[in-house]
Amino acid sequence: MKLRFLASAFGLMMPAIVFAGEYNLTVDRIQIDTGDFVKEGIGYNGASPGPVLRFKEGEEVSINVTNNLDEMTSIHWHGLILPFKQDGVPGISFTGIKPGETFTYNFPIIQSGTYWFHSHSGFQEPDGAFGAIVIEPEGREPYRYDRDYVVQLTDKHPHSGDRIMRNLKMMADYYNRQQLTVGDFAEDASEKGFLATLKDRMMWGDMRMMKVDVEDVQGFTGMINGKGPDQNWTGLFEPGERIRLRFINSSAMTYFDVRIPGLEMTVVQADGNNVQPVTVDEFRIGVAETYDVLVRPKTAEAYTIFAESMGRSGFARATLATKEGLEAPVPSLREPPLLTMADMGEMEGMAGMDHGSMAGMDQPDMEGMDHSKMAGMNQSDMEGMDHSKMAGMSQSGMEGMDHSKMAGMKQSGMEGMDHSKMAGMNQSGMEGMDHSKMAGMKQSGMEGMDHSKMAMDDGSVSDPFYAKGSGLLPVAANGGKFLSYADLKAQKPLFEEREATREIELRLTGNMERYIWSINGVKYEDADPIRLQYGERVRFKFVNETMMTHPMHLHGMWSILDVGAGQLNPVKHTVSVQPGTTVYMETEVDAPGQWAFHCHLSYHAATGMFRKIIVEGGPETPAAAVSEQSVKVGGGA
Repeated sequence: MKLRFLASAFGLMMPAIVFAGEYNLTVDRIQIDTGDFVKEGIGYNGASPGPVLRFKEGEEVSINVTNNLDEMTSIHWHGLILPFKQDGVPGISFTGIKPGETFTYNFPIIQSGTYWFHSHSGFQEPDGAFGAIVIEPEGREPYRYDRDYVVQLTDKHPHSGDRIMRNLKMMADYYNRQQLTVGDFAEDASEKGFLATLKDRMMWGDMRMMKVDVEDVQGFTGMINGKGPDQNWTGLFEPGERIRLRFINSSAMTYFDVRIPGLEMTVVQADGNNVQPVTVDEFRIGVAETYDVLVRPKTAEAYTIFAESMGRSGFARATLATKEGLEAPVPSLREPPLLTMADMGEMEGMAGMDHGSMAGMDQPDMEGMDHSKMAGMNQSDMEGMDHSKMAGMSQSGMEGMDHSKMAGMKQSGMEGMDHSKMAGMNQSGMEGMDHSKMAGMKQSGMEGMDHSKMAMDDGSVSDPFYAKGSGLLPVAANGGKFLSYADLKAQKPLFEEREATREIELRLTGNMERYIWSINGVKYEDADPIRLQYGERVRFKFVNETMMTHPMHLHGMWSILDVGAGQLNPVKHTVSVQPGTTVYMETEVDAPGQWAFHCHLSYHAATGMFRKIIVEGGPETPAAAVSEQSVKVGGGA
C-alpha cells in the first residue's frame, strides 16, 4: 500500500510514522532550525530527521526514493541485512541516484529492532539526510513496555559538511575550542615540575596530536528528534508506565554520554539485537550505534534526557513529562577530559611515534619543524613574555643541555622573550642530551609489531573496552553504573559458536596534524579490497594506534564483538575502538557481493579510514561477477 503518515494519531509518540509495504521518500533542500541558528540542509520528505520508517519482520518492502537535489544522492539502510545491490553505497553497491530520478529499493525484512537510514553521498548525512527505522518482530517482544519513543541524536554545525572538511584539511584543530595555553603550561609546571611538563608537551608534539584531541569538531548544537536544547523535544508518559527509548546516534562526529537524572535505564537492545537486560545510570553511544532502554518514572515530575558530548563541548537535551511545557533542571557540562600517554598504553617506543608515517604514507622532512605548535599550546601571545618567574624552578635533569641545535627552529611569536632569568635554574642530569635524532625519525620496520599489548594489561582499569588513562575512562555523573561493552550479553545466540578460519589485523592509523586517516597506514584510494570467502568465519583484530576513538561499521554482515562471553558475545553493526586499545570481533561471511567497511566519523571516512570488502563465492554472486570499481566514496558514512 502507499505511504501513509499517521502523525496526528501518533504525534505524542514520536516523529512522523510510516507504515508497511510501499514507501515514498523525497530528498529535499530544507531549512534546519536548531534554536541557536538556522541553516540550509538536506532532509527526507521535507524534514530532518526524515520520517520514522516502521517495518515488520518477514515483509518485503519497496521504497521509492526521488532525488529533488541538483546533485547525486543515495540512501544506505544502516544495520539492515539485505542484498548488496540494495545497500546504497555509490561506487560499491550501485551508481547512485541522479538529480530528478526515482530509484526503487526492494529488499526483505529479515530482522527486528532499531536501526536508521542516511545518505552515503558526499556530506549529505552531516547536512541532515537521515531518519530512523523501527522493525517490529514477528513474535512477541521479550520485555513489556507501554510507550515507545525514538530518540535520534545529532550534532548540527553552522558550517556545511564540505566547509568543515576544507577547514579541517587547512588546520586540523580549526574546530577545537579547548586548546591548551601558556597559562596551562605554567600551571602544570608548578604542579608537576618544569621538566615533566616540558617532556609531556614534547611527546605530544612529536605525536602531532594534542591531549585535548578528544573531539575533532566542536561548536555544534546537539539535537534530539530535530529539536535543539532550547526547543526541548518532549515525550509524554503517565506515572508508572514503562517507556521504551530507542536511542540512535546519527551524528557526524560526536559521541554522547547519555543519562536521565532521577531514572535508572535498563539496556535491552544494542544495535538492533536483544541483550540480557543490564541496568545503568549512564551510557556512551558511539556515532552510528543504537541502544534501546526501558525507564519507569513512578512520579509525575519531569525528567531531563541529557546527552553530553564525550569532549564536554556541547549537549543535546529533551524531556519526559506528563504534559507539554513541563521541564526539569538541565545539568551543567562536566569538565572536559584530557588524554594522557597512558591512553596509548605506555608502550615502549610509542612515545613520539608519528602514526601517520607508517606503511608508505608520505611524510615531509621534519628538519626545521615548527615546534611552537606543540601539543596545542597557544603561543601567539608570547612576545615579550617574562620568564623571570621560572627562576628557582627545579629542573633536575637539564644540566648541560645543548640548545644550540634549536637555532634553526621556527619560533614565530617568541621574539623578545627574556631567557636571562633561566641562568640559575637547577638543571642537573641532562648533560650530553642529544635531541638531534628526533628530526626525521625513520619508523619503517614497525609493520610486524605486535600491538596486542596495547590492550590494558596493568590492572589499573578492569574494563578492556576503554583506554586506561584518565582521559576517556567514563564515570557516571552520580558515581553509579556506566555501561561497558563488557556488560553486553546476547539474549539468544544468533550464530553457532565455531573457531574463526583466519584473523585479519586492521590497524587504525592517522596523522591528526595533516588530517589524514587510514587503515594499516594506507588511505582508501590507495588500498586493495579486503577479500573474504563466502562461508568462512573471520576474526578481525582492531588495533587503534591513534588518540581518537573510532566507530568501525561493517556493512551487510553482523559483527560479533568479543567480550569474553563465548556464544553470548553481543552482535553489533558498529564497534567502537578506544585509543591505544585492541578489540576483536568475528564475522560470519554469509553475504556475497561488495560491501563498505569504515570508520563512521564522517570526516575520517572521507579522508581514508575506509575499505571495500569483496565476498567471493556464495549461492548468488560468483566471484567472477563481482566487479572491482574504484570510485572514490565521499564523506557520508
